Amino acid sequence: MVYPDAIRCLFTAELQRTDDGQYVIPVPENELALGTLDPQETYQVSVAHVDAVTDRPAAPVEVGDERTVEIETIGEQGDGIARVERGFVIIVPETEVGERVRVEITDVKQSVAFATVLERISFYE
Repeated sequence: MVYPDAIRCLFTAELQRTDDGQYVIPVPENELALGTLDPQETYQVSVAHVDAVTDRPAAPVEVGDERTVEIETIGEQGDGIARVERGFVIIVPETEVGERVRVEITDVKQSVAFATVLERISFYE
């Protein structure tokens, strides 16, 4: 599957039926908390079937990759959160919002990667 760079976020969800017979796709609260989506805006949605084993999109990073990222927010555990292609999340400990850092990817999961800081490049307030 190819995903255009214009995608604001990418997540997996199951359809849920409402009391009035409609179906909804719940958006994870963290997409709003991180500022990826604004509940006052309108978005175009694409729906694709995802097989739990074979059809999931590959993470856009691999262990050992080096990336320059900007920390967008701080997560519940106090770690910095950055996003790269398709809204993929990278967790970076010991960073602050607005900080631009060069990181090395140390672990990759299906929907999130973890990294360590190699270099602190700049800080935007």
